Amino acid sequence: MKSTIPETGVPIAHPAGNGGDRQEVSLHGEILLRLRDYVVEGNIPEGARVPERQLCEMLGISRTPLREALKVLAAEGLIELLPNRGARVRQLSQRDLEELFDVMAGLESLAGRLACEAITDDEIAEIERLHYEMYGHYLHRDMPGYFQTNQRIHECIVAAARNETLKAAYANFAGRIRRIRYSANFARKRQRWGEAMREHEAILDALRRRAGSELSDILFQHLRNKRTAAIEHLTEPDGDMPVSP
Repeated sequence: MKSTIPETGVPIAHPAGNGGDRQEVSLHGEILLRLRDYVVEGNIPEGARVPERQLCEMLGISRTPLREALKVLAAEGLIELLPNRGARVRQLSQRDLEELFDVMAGLESLAGRLACEAITDDEIAEIERLHYEMYGHYLHRDMPGYFQTNQRIHECIVAAARNETLKAAYANFAGRIRRIRYSANFARKRQRWGEAMREHEAILDALRRRAGSELSDILFQHLRNKRTAAIEHLTEPDGDMPVSP
């Protein structure tokens, strides 16, 4: 089932002063979050033009803030900006996916190893909380909620590695495969969603024990399995768009 973007209900006009600046930042962030989710969840086909007028109506905004948000998504690798022709959703080839997922597997593997050396008890507790929140989304077949929480877990592990260079590289590549990483959970052949949930149980267990080498291997294989599912989904008859489980 495709999701839609509800109107934000937030006015575009802002009062002068710091309060207005804060409201503008808040509005920009809200637009960006909703637009990113809309693209990631497959509501616009890969390679298709971004329907700016329709999105402006759904968001209740003008073209200017929309285009500012599109610039961010372009920097993240989700869309491509076309000179004087708007934007389109980035389309990745099978080779693109193989290369990107291999790089991500290496980055997450390193992040897991480093995180086990530096992570605090409070950070582990927060990841554990997110894990059970994600499990709740899984039980309710809430893919958007599951995916968002899943991404926060991976980001927390990367942050716990205490390596800003790694964190920046991860953010760059994560944006480029976010959409296909979402849709890979719908791959029919491998029942990927349930498989990913079991892998996250192993990730949490290794993290609790601060077993760096073990967590590194688990995360690498986790991304390799995701890569296989993503390619399988891409080659399915309707693999360009996810369907509700």
